[in-house]
Amino acid sequence: MNPQRLLLISDSASIATPAVARAAALAEATGAILDVVVCGGTAGSLWLLDEKVREQVRQGYLQRQRELLGELEQHLRARGIQVSVEAFWADEPEQEILRILSSSSADLVIKATRHESGFKRAFITPLDWQLLRSCPIPLHLVTTADNPLPKKVAAAVDLSRKDAENDRLNERIVSVAEQFATQCGARLHLIAAYDVSPSFLAYAASPVGWTEALQETLTGHLQEAFSQFASQHGVPSHRQHLLAGAPAKTIAEFALRDGMDVVVMGTLTHSGIDKVLGSTSEQVLYKVPGLIAVRPESV
Repeated sequence: MNPQRLLLISDSASIATPAVARAAALAEATGAILDVVVCGGTAGSLWLLDEKVREQVRQGYLQRQRELLGELEQHLRARGIQVSVEAFWADEPEQEILRILSSSSADLVIKATRHESGFKRAFITPLDWQLLRSCPIPLHLVTTADNPLPKKVAAAVDLSRKDAENDRLNERIVSVAEQFATQCGARLHLIAAYDVSPSFLAYAASPVGWTEALQETLTGHLQEAFSQFASQHGVPSHRQHLLAGAPAKTIAEFALRDGMDVVVMGTLTHSGIDKVLGSTSEQVLYKVPGLIAVRPESV
């Protein structure tokens, strides 16, 4: 089923961005209404300025963005896209965006990625990561859009865990990926990456010991489960990719090597050191052209 509404979140209303190109192409292809929200707010040492000066900055930002939004709206309407536009300023723009998302009726949220350094991530959770962890709607983060309307979409599932929650999440990932690929007229690929090193450590500390035969047995079980899962979802063998290696690195390398426009993955909420290191989807985020994140709450 085609989406009825798309929500594009940006910090600038510029027409020439990958996220705008992707949002426009999707709206054009599906007939969905496109809501564009541009959000600005207090940044850096702006709070040190006099209140009158801060107000001048705020008004200047809103005036400029509304001018750009007018141009963007005209451009999109000329392409036959139904669009609404809004610009706002907030002292805590991240919280305001999360509030907007909580009440949105959008079927898909689209946003440009903004890369933050590992040092900064240790102290402040980037907005992209906050959205990955809390957005109640499938979230499409766009880094590049060489093909504004995607031609290749990959569903990345995790078959190394066998429990009800993970099974439901895998089904949700494939469902979202299938719908998205159909809407775009894209080819759907299925990928699963596995890393034997955790198993190696577990067996190395036990009386069993690690052997090549044991690794082949585990790999064989994964291959069988993967083939069965792919067959259940009608994915042909030449679009099935079971990859050995650390998942984040392996998935990103595959996506770039095989020209995937979008990778669909599941994402989870983390605490402690994992908030700094990030989940697999968070580690993949800045290394692929586009990511669609699906949370367990969406299952």
